[in-house]
Amino acid sequence: MSERATREETVNVVWSGNWVAERLGVALEGDGELRELLGLALRRNPKRAHLLVSNVLGKHVPQRPSVVYGAGYGLGERVRELLGEREARRAVVLGYAETATGLGHAVADGLRDAPYLHSTRRPVAGARQAGGFEESHSHATSHLLLPEDGELLAGGGPGEDASTLVLVDDEFSTGNTVLNTIRALHALHPRERYVIVALVDMRSADDRDRLTAFAAEIGARVDLVTRNTGTVTLPDGVLERGQALVAEQEAEQAEQAAQAERVRQAEWSERAHETDEHAAPVTRVALDWPAGVPDGGRHGFTPAHREALEAALPAMADRIAAALGGGARQSRGRVQSPRRVLVLGFEELMYAPLRLGTALEAALGPDAEVRYSTTTRSPVLAVDDPGYAIRTRLVFPAHDDPADGPGDRYAYNVAGAGFDAVVAVVDSTADTPELHAPEGLLARLAPHTGQVLLAVVPSYTPTPVPHSQESAVLPEPLRGPDFSSYAPEDVGWLLQDLSDTELEAPTEEREEAIQSGGAHYAESLPVEYQPSAAYQALFTAALETSAARIARAVGTVTETVLAERGPRPVLVSLARAGTPVGVLMRRWARHRHSLDLPHYAISIVRGRGIDATALRWLAAHHDPADVVFVDGWTGKGAITRELAAAIEEFEAAGGPAGFDPEISVLADPGGCVRTYGTREDFLIPSACLNSTVSGLISRTVLRADLVGPDDFHGGKFYRELADSDVSGLFLDTVAARFDEVAGQVADEAKELLAADRAPTWEGWAAVERISEEYGIHDVNLVKPGVGETTRVLLRRVPWKILAKRGAGADLTHIRLLAEQRGVPVEEVDDLPYSCVGLIHPRFTRGATGADGKAVQGA
Repeated sequence: MSERATREETVNVVWSGNWVAERLGVALEGDGELRELLGLALRRNPKRAHLLVSNVLGKHVPQRPSVVYGAGYGLGERVRELLGEREARRAVVLGYAETATGLGHAVADGLRDAPYLHSTRRPVAGARQAGGFEESHSHATSHLLLPEDGELLAGGGPGEDASTLVLVDDEFSTGNTVLNTIRALHALHPRERYVIVALVDMRSADDRDRLTAFAAEIGARVDLVTRNTGTVTLPDGVLERGQALVAEQEAEQAEQAAQAERVRQAEWSERAHETDEHAAPVTRVALDWPAGVPDGGRHGFTPAHREALEAALPAMADRIAAALGGGARQSRGRVQSPRRVLVLGFEELMYAPLRLGTALEAALGPDAEVRYSTTTRSPVLAVDDPGYAIRTRLVFPAHDDPADGPGDRYAYNVAGAGFDAVVAVVDSTADTPELHAPEGLLARLAPHTGQVLLAVVPSYTPTPVPHSQESAVLPEPLRGPDFSSYAPEDVGWLLQDLSDTELEAPTEEREEAIQSGGAHYAESLPVEYQPSAAYQALFTAALETSAARIARAVGTVTETVLAERGPRPVLVSLARAGTPVGVLMRRWARHRHSLDLPHYAISIVRGRGIDATALRWLAAHHDPADVVFVDGWTGKGAITRELAAAIEEFEAAGGPAGFDPEISVLADPGGCVRTYGTREDFLIPSACLNSTVSGLISRTVLRADLVGPDDFHGGKFYRELADSDVSGLFLDTVAARFDEVAGQVADEAKELLAADRAPTWEGWAAVERISEEYGIHDVNLVKPGVGETTRVLLRRVPWKILAKRGAGADLTHIRLLAEQRGVPVEEVDDLPYSCVGLIHPRFTRGATGADGKAVQGA
């Protein structure tokens, strides 16, 4: 692209900085092209009132894609010339989110053989952070570096010096961001040379001196390659006056918008039964994006990726062109294809839509006018004046579940621009219900164009990078159908398969050994309870009755986790009661937010702690801070305390730090945790059964002769029980009620997030009281809540059941199991749970008869 052609595209009859310059006295000085490249706008930012708006960046101002790409590519060619061919091949290019991600990529293309990485504000599960820095003046300050290849930023090969690092930003205003970056990365990977690339260099003399001193301090050469240079003169008090001017304009615009809304409502009332014929249709176009090619440089983009993308671009552009032709409109009796087309990228996703735009220019030919810009998270005042750079603004909610929570996003200079069609390009992470909502981006675009196309680029998932060399020897998680009846994507079991080992023992033998101190409960397994037809029918009826209630609790706890631990937590369920809940939480996140959350199951054993090997595996593949432990319900809170103590012991022994020991549960009747779906004690059907509702997996096993110090804890897969398996039925029945309860979940989650959810430990106090009242004197033999009481009746030797007076259908299965085992049910008052199961406190083998029923006279 020639300089002349670029200049022709950026000339404005009225400089788009006049409005700001006249009102605030801001002066822009530089070479003759500077005002053609830059306009001025105002933003609501406590650190900097003005915004330099580039006409060739493709962010705020729609521009020809070839002009935008040519600007970056040309800078890359200049860097290549500066470095020489050999060093240019070894260089690594780093771009800045969100504004310069596409520019940096184009610069890397201009170098031809350089790999590319851009910083990001989107944490990604499975991607290890290789560094980060702060952009002090930005609307969102924190940048993450998440290369898939952990050695990318080191540069150079074995035995070679580190290669040149090329840093690319749209403007070089003070130099603070670049200095912060170099300082952080130089400490990790010292190198002798850096090149800073920007469209414009607007630094003051002091800023220039500061960079010179910094380069001398670290002993490195720092070169600059920029398209234009200049300065911005800011009078005293400009920040305060700018903020006041923004507030004044926003107040005027709010009144105008309110008036327009009143008119719109009146018009709508008059034609309430008419359809809106003016809103553009939305058509999804399949790109057939090349397999294995990343959506951008968030995790690195190599020359091989570039070659594959270049080969695929013409065909993808043809598909878009065909879809645009398919949406052609009638004009004076003739069918016309769109003449003015905007390719609209999405925040950090700038390069993919830019290259689709350049290819579309070629596909549509000279008769069409293609423009390119992207949405942004930066709030800028819009003023409809030719002397102001941001004429119009579309506002819509974020649609990619951002790490810093929900908020408004913006598309500038799109409304009123006369585009016949808009091609919105997003990655699959952002293709969410929020994108398609009535107030979402697509709906906002529709009134301002004749046709809206949606093209989705698959979000690239990096191969997890090990946190340490330990991960090379740790086994991979077990998955269905080889281990468990769950789908492989539902859960990865951090267990070893002991399916061929005889571990079951008669219930009375296990109980005697446990209470006498001769064995731990985790060293053997109870014989799997096989329900009678009557009990199976009870489970089915209970599931149908409680499915919506469970769905609400699943939704509430998941929304709470996403709000407080998002954006993409790693769910780690405590096997096995927590695993069905973890699968349901994963399904909720996928159904409601299009999030594909990792989910693993891990073993924790009361009195023995959590599986340390499994924790090391998690730390090797994910950030421990992202791990959210999940369980089914709380009883008296023993596992809650066990987990906290186990994590503390793990870290004290030198294990990776950062795991949060808080447990998220479906039901918290004991008041033991902060994150829960409900604190009601009700029947959760997954508690009614054992393995047949938990993927056919046993409870976990920890025995010294089977589990070594570096092994996962064990578990069994009961394949032979497949005919009785209702694991899928349970999940599908609950998930089918997700849409039905979505409104209630939204309200409940909002209330919970605003409430005081500190644990009360009410359940623990009740257990201690019951232990003393009934002469048990061992809280471990008191099992409160419907779920724990069910376990007593299925796995242990029960003594008696305490039922809250008036408890109804939630205890039907309890009463049936108690009757089958000859266990008395005693109704009591002042019970914080629906029921409590008491294990026989003075157990000997004679405490049960030959029929397995309890003997009361022990």
